[in-house]
Amino acid sequence: MPRDNNNATLIERVDHNEALATFKIKYNDHEVPEFKPGQYATIGLPEPEPADGKAPKLIRRMYSVASPATQRDALSFYVVRVDEGALTPLLWNLDLGDTMFMAPRLGGHFTIDPVPEGHHVVMFGTGTGLAPFRSMYLTFRGQKRWNKFVMIEGCRLAEDLGYFDEFTGFAKEDPGLVYLPTVTREPEDSDWAGVRGRVTALLEPGVFEEHCGFELKPETCSVFLCGNPAMIDQVEEVLVGRGFAVHSRKNPQGTLHFERYW
Repeated sequence: MPRDNNNATLIERVDHNEALATFKIKYNDHEVPEFKPGQYATIGLPEPEPADGKAPKLIRRMYSVASPATQRDALSFYVVRVDEGALTPLLWNLDLGDTMFMAPRLGGHFTIDPVPEGHHVVMFGTGTGLAPFRSMYLTFRGQKRWNKFVMIEGCRLAEDLGYFDEFTGFAKEDPGLVYLPTVTREPEDSDWAGVRGRVTALLEPGVFEEHCGFELKPETCSVFLCGNPAMIDQVEEVLVGRGFAVHSRKNPQGTLHFERYW
């Protein structure tokens, strides 16, 4: 069966700042298939200037789903615009109601399925790496799927914390959620009153315990890393040094999971 490059429609867009937005996309003729929070979908748009005499090439990229798995009318994606990128400038040019491609199946193994019962889950995300963690939290909150859910989010500026208000509100309502955003380049004279510095600074002895109320150790914690590969490498090095093992097919007992965004 030939692929339908116009099988989906953009139905909502929320701009968090000029280069950061959430796009909500629905399939045109069916609801969202079952998927696991943490998985990704492929979306695409035709290239704007195809070579003479050739059909436009479909530019496709994979994005983690930011919406809960219980939401079946559409999928939400948390996207940063990359001006020199092939797809995101095209996304920013779309109007509501425009059609596009969204793969009929979702994939990926970055899920909380392997997390042992009663573990704390600790998420380290940078930039739009927050997306799969938002999906996980919204899907399973209130179900006792974890002991505590810690969301550590690192960005350059406070304006890059697209879901700051949402998760600040969740944390006030849910004693099982710790939301810990940190910024690296926010001006000193701004209104930001939260944590400053790289997410790795929160791994210093005693600092994590002070903010989260428990010790970060492999016997009781499962850690997920998503976003900037440099952050992932740095946190992995620290945690492996503390006894964490990377989860893999060969080591299914490992409690350190990661997904690089490039």
